[in-house]
Amino acid sequence: MVSVLMSVYFKESPVFFEQALYSICDQQSFKPSQIVLVKDGRLTPELDDVIDKFKERLGDVLKIVALPENVGLGNALNAGLKQCQYELVARMDTDDVASPDRLAKQVTFMLSHPEISASSAGLEEYTEDLSRKIGERLLPADPKALRKFSKVRSPLSHPVSIYRKSDVLSVGGYPPLRKAQDYGLWSLLLVNGYNLANLPDVLLKMRTGDGLLERRGWEYFKQEIKLLKFQKDIGFLECHSYCCNILLKGVLRLSPNFIKRLAYRCAR
Repeated sequence: MVSVLMSVYFKESPVFFEQALYSICDQQSFKPSQIVLVKDGRLTPELDDVIDKFKERLGDVLKIVALPENVGLGNALNAGLKQCQYELVARMDTDDVASPDRLAKQVTFMLSHPEISASSAGLEEYTEDLSRKIGERLLPADPKALRKFSKVRSPLSHPVSIYRKSDVLSVGGYPPLRKAQDYGLWSLLLVNGYNLANLPDVLLKMRTGDGLLERRGWEYFKQEIKLLKFQKDIGFLECHSYCCNILLKGVLRLSPNFIKRLAYRCAR
């Protein structure tokens, strides 16, 4: 009834990877019908050992898509999406921990709301070892409020998202962006008349680490400009919104870290 879509590449932690797989396979009250795991290029022996361990136990439930070289998250997910057998596809990152009722609540919601093409839920942000909670991310639940919110920030949390395969494929899948492919995808869905929503439940623990804000500087801003241009080109952003977003994001990304922390806390 539901496929889980994941992508792993060589820099990821085998320990975190195993915990993520365990949380979405063994700990779910509603078990996934299929797990599609994309190997985005060659992996380390330790990561391959984790995959072999789960493959031996899960058998055909675990579908492995091996790419000969690293192509980036968006392209890897597009390759995996084609191998998903079910209409409902739940995204899962390879270093997060899903709540035991995540799939049960999200599948129930999507089956009860056929007008919704994609949705997500709340998540908690933790340090890498999951010993300390950093914050919580909750997004608008009402589709109308969500559309307004989407003009400034991503309307869904990709690590805890679920969507209809046919709707995503109808807009061409994940766009060719190096970063924020998910925000690009949500923009494509909205501009093509599809509806998005969010559950108020917190259904995921996401490892962010203390260096998250430090990583969101000049290089991150350059990728945001590419996303904004993409949103303008597809008609999602008008010229005024496009310029305002560049100004606001530029000020934020190039600000000292203490200002970033304050803005991040207020946004949450």
